[in-house]
Amino acid sequence: MSNNIVLGKNQYGKAENRVVKITRDTDRHEIEDLNVTSQLRGDFTAAHIDGDNAHVVPTDTQKNTVFAFARDGIGSPEEFLIRLANHFTGEFEWVTGGRWEAEQFAWERILAGGEEHNHSFVRKGQEVRNAVVTKDGDNLYVISGLNDLTVLKSTQSGFVGYPKDKYTTLQETTDRILATDVSARWRYRNDAVAEGGIDYNATYESVKALLLEGFSEEYSYALQQTLFQMAQKVFAAHPEIDELRFSTPNKHHFVVDLSPFGLDNPGEVFYAADRPYGLIEANFERETISDPGNAWDGIVGFC
Repeated sequence: MSNNIVLGKNQYGKAENRVVKITRDTDRHEIEDLNVTSQLRGDFTAAHIDGDNAHVVPTDTQKNTVFAFARDGIGSPEEFLIRLANHFTGEFEWVTGGRWEAEQFAWERILAGGEEHNHSFVRKGQEVRNAVVTKDGDNLYVISGLNDLTVLKSTQSGFVGYPKDKYTTLQETTDRILATDVSARWRYRNDAVAEGGIDYNATYESVKALLLEGFSEEYSYALQQTLFQMAQKVFAAHPEIDELRFSTPNKHHFVVDLSPFGLDNPGEVFYAADRPYGLIEANFERETISDPGNAWDGIVGFC
């Protein structure tokens, strides 16, 4: 048996750089709020084997670059990450690729006297937007997404026809609450990314709206089927999207027995259980898709 050790896959960088950009060139200020992670891939063998740091771009330099680039504005998180990817792979010849990730936190203006305030904001609480850009040589991959988008429909959902054995206690129902926290990621077609011109902000808002429509519009026989309905709407509207992945916990709501108190409960009072919960994950893609390469590497929480 050989005792030789060789270096396998590796990457390094500065994680969770929280950058807030205030644009104040007029009296009406704008706010952009990102949590950015930068990780470089390339020829770092000497650093690991010999302790030679000649190719190690300091993580502090990566942090500083994030803040320096924010000075010119952020725009969409996808575009900001692409700028970082092109900078690091262009500035340092031994950096052949990497992975850049961002979460975006939304803010909205505080209403004062019925009018939107010019420079006072409150955190918007619906969901967290995210993006991942991966560069591998000349290949560039962009994945957008969201998480913590909590949705609920109070009827038009059921669950019947499932197999039953001696351990089954769940009762069939044709009218139940369906609720989940949607985590979704979608990958853009490679040639669409390479060509440029994608309006990532507009596409994000459109996809979010389509997911919500797909969740709400039809009767749900199971969360799995509802996810398919949501995906259908996105693919129909956005030919530039090749894949859509979901991770969705089933947030169970159980009807409370009020009979000990001499009260009926016609499906109006529920106990919202936080655990254990069903976890439904699904990947949807077009029959013919562009090569995902290593775009999904390191993105956990999806099957």
